[in-house]
Amino acid sequence: MGVDYYNILKVNRNASEEDLKKAYKRLAMKWHPDKNPASKKEAEAKFKQISEAYDVLSDPQKRQIYDLYGEEGLQAAEFASPNSAGGPSGFRWNPRDAEDIFAEFFGGGDDGGRFRKGNGDEVAGRSQAKKKTNVKANVKAAAIESKLVCSLEELYKGCRKKMRISRSVPDEFGRPKPVEEILKIDIKPGWKKGTKITFPEKGNQEPGITPADLIFVVDEKPHAIFKRDGNDLVVSHKVSLLEALTGVTYNLTTLDGRSLAISMTDIVKPGHQMVIPNEGMPISKEPNKKGNLIIKFDILFPTRLTAEQKSDLRRALGGADN
Repeated sequence: MGVDYYNILKVNRNASEEDLKKAYKRLAMKWHPDKNPASKKEAEAKFKQISEAYDVLSDPQKRQIYDLYGEEGLQAAEFASPNSAGGPSGFRWNPRDAEDIFAEFFGGGDDGGRFRKGNGDEVAGRSQAKKKTNVKANVKAAAIESKLVCSLEELYKGCRKKMRISRSVPDEFGRPKPVEEILKIDIKPGWKKGTKITFPEKGNQEPGITPADLIFVVDEKPHAIFKRDGNDLVVSHKVSLLEALTGVTYNLTTLDGRSLAISMTDIVKPGHQMVIPNEGMPISKEPNKKGNLIIKFDILFPTRLTAEQKSDLRRALGGADN
């Protein structure tokens, strides 16, 4: 049959007039030469082919001849088709201009150029060109947000994460096809929960619509020892009553793997906190600066004492100041 007009418009052979219009609109928007400056020659060829396919299939007489005789039959000067006289129908095919068809749908032609109305009159198209559907290209799909879960160690030291995404993009025929891509995200030391990393237009692609931005939102994974309070790190440490009264020393492993000696020689009172400057989270907007490390002491009181222990405590603490 030569050129398959049904395949060019991606419709079946029983396609209705409405099906043909929808298919033409979608493909004409995608392949109009004005929207493909980087591959204009290829776009012009595809745009002309799409317009030719619609011109034939949208006209009942042309479509009937095409279904019977194919493209070769349309290109012949006359067709002998059954009629009341039994002679040739006298049909002659004159393909319509691709821009004329486009103008009928979208109300304009090339910027600064001219387009023809259906009656053949030429009309200046400079002002009308702005009404073409590339206005639709200004419509942008809503942004897509996804959580990016990070450990407190990753937010302390910084790291690079790789995220595999799958999205839909049109193939050469305008049909959606899935593609996979790996995005690299550099986590900066000190970033906080809620920080957003935007990858412009990495969402699904649809003809005539600017793809959505893909946004990753930092979320913080709970830590077994440290809690974050802004730029500060908070640690709770349990001490016995004896340690609270006589002093306590212990080693704390920091988020970057160092061993930090914590020594408390004063009496630890209920609710007491120890503040160690510059051992908190890095401050992302102030290089080489960190928040504080805050140690909250939780005193463990004994559940019971023997009479002898009570007597010893009275002797030891009897003269202590309040």
